Amino acid sequence: MPFIGNKPSAVPLTSADIADSIITSAKIVDATIANADIANSTINLTTKVTGTLPYTNGGTGLATLGTAGQALVVNSGATALQYSTVGATAGQVIQVLSAYDSTQRTTTSTSFVTASNTLSVTITPSSASNKILIFVYTGLCRNDSGTGSYQTIYRGATNIGDSTYGFQAITSNAFPCSYSFLDSPATTSATTYQVYFRGTANTARLNQQDNDGGGGPFYKASITVMEVKV
Repeated sequence: MPFIGNKPSAVPLTSADIADSIITSAKIVDATIANADIANSTINLTTKVTGTLPYTNGGTGLATLGTAGQALVVNSGATALQYSTVGATAGQVIQVLSAYDSTQRTTTSTSFVTASNTLSVTITPSSASNKILIFVYTGLCRNDSGTGSYQTIYRGATNIGDSTYGFQAITSNAFPCSYSFLDSPATTSATTYQVYFRGTANTARLNQQDNDGGGGPFYKASITVMEVKV
């Protein structure tokens, strides 16, 4: 039997018997090699396969990788794959957490305290550059002496409002209290926000029942925090 080149050491031929680049795709008639003709584990995809595999054949149709933070998605026309940045864009809200309190809280302290109120939320920012938008509503608030009381928000042990007046001043009869603040915690650690309040004389009240502190249903106070993508 004649041979082209050296006589093969075994029949059938193995990949070791065929020099690299001897057989090209132009030498193989389409559809002449069936899956059954190829022994398992004989095609090395890392060195023997080149080019870009189309997505219609199980590939991506892309010759390069995307950049950090991107994912492979279907394009807007649903005709091909592409790399695109995933996740929220600037200005979008990533997560929202809330806490509520329907109990009247009181204190005679002239320094900011919690007075056991449950208006406390712990949030873990996904990025240190993101902002935390805080909304607080504490129902009717007053100081029994009519000399004023004040509310603020603490981030952990830090008062993020004015050190004396906080975010809300109540200087006369009871009225609904609400305020908001856009905070920059600059962390990805769990962060707790809680409402604190204080009086100036006598008893300061948070979330009281009505204008004179007796009768009627309690108002439902709340604190809501939102992580905003920057």
